[in-house]
Amino acid sequence: MKLWSILGNSQQLDGGAMFGNAPKALWEKWFTADERNRIPLACRALLASPLNGKTVLFETGIGAFFEPKMRERFGVVEDRHVLLESLRVAGFEHDAVDVVVLSHLHFDHAGGLLAPWAEGRTPELLFPNATFVVGAEQWQRARHPHARDRASYIPELPGLLEASGRLEIIEEGASSSALGESVRFHYSHGHTPGLMLAEIVGPEVVGEVAHGGVVFCADLIPGKPWVHVPITMGYDRNAELLIDEKTAFLADKLERNVHLFFTHDPACALAQVVCDAKGRFGTAHEVAELHARAIA
Repeated sequence: MKLWSILGNSQQLDGGAMFGNAPKALWEKWFTADERNRIPLACRALLASPLNGKTVLFETGIGAFFEPKMRERFGVVEDRHVLLESLRVAGFEHDAVDVVVLSHLHFDHAGGLLAPWAEGRTPELLFPNATFVVGAEQWQRARHPHARDRASYIPELPGLLEASGRLEIIEEGASSSALGESVRFHYSHGHTPGLMLAEIVGPEVVGEVAHGGVVFCADLIPGKPWVHVPITMGYDRNAELLIDEKTAFLADKLERNVHLFFTHDPACALAQVVCDAKGRFGTAHEVAELHARAIA
């Protein structure tokens, strides 16, 4: 099996929102803000093939579905569908993807499922041959969003996914029929209910426990700076819960040598978890891009 990091459309979002209650004097060590206090963010997907005999895409980024006014509001940089271009560079077309795994259905993680915006065009689902894997609790949140994060969802998307006839909803604790035991799921509720974190199971087994592998960190840990446990986003619904979840998540990945895949870090796609003598988590062996990288 090989892994590719697949860049989608990039964003520029308010640095204060991305770092919650962390002061700018701290987060500007990691990012340089523009004149509107926005920082650059990636929307990076992970492609694995063959995984359980299939070509699997973990998330689709924000895509290009926004009309121009909304694209400007949400800081989407490019007006074309960058994810499709990046897939093509890696040697894949979107209709060759067998499974799309979605950690949650916020637009910056699921918008790439849709065709680019065009005047007069209704939203149109791409990936015509893919099974769409979504967690049950997040599915219900997307169908009935809270006022706090209603704007983060695409109203038409649940209907399009249902109408495709290729939607697989995963209950917590269950595995995917499309992916079998090759992917296990962890769950977090601090950012949004039922955030589903997919781990590609590593090849090494120690005492019946899988070691190695890669986990898609989604918005539990958007990038390297957020590995530091106290750092959360203003977008998180429950920062204290997220910190507790992140602590347990990182401890588990450190113990089992599972590498972290970051969706929003503009410079780092993959890293190994480390922990110093004071118990502070960090990263090592950072990798900017993956090009047909063998899993280890």
